[in-house]
Amino acid sequence: MALTERTEIDRIEIVDLGIIQVRRATIIERDGEFVSRTFHRWCLTPDQDISNQEQKVQDIANAAWTPEVRQAYETFKAEQAAKKLGA
Repeated sequence: MALTERTEIDRIEIVDLGIIQVRRATIIERDGEFVSRTFHRWCLTPDQDISNQEQKVQDIANAAWTPEVRQAYETFKAEQAAKKLGA
């Protein structure tokens, strides 16, 4: 009876402001039969370094994070900071 564990990025979504949501699944199998699956999720913003991400995540980020998207995100951050200072 052999247990195997593997991980795979099974979902990458782009939401408002170019934020990318990534989900990694950890899949456990016994003799090739599915036993369990757990998930780990994280978000990436257009101002983050993505060099440590898997290549397919980098490819999507590089395609989605156009100069316009990056600028919109920076504008959003500046507006939020101004609101915080004004409160």
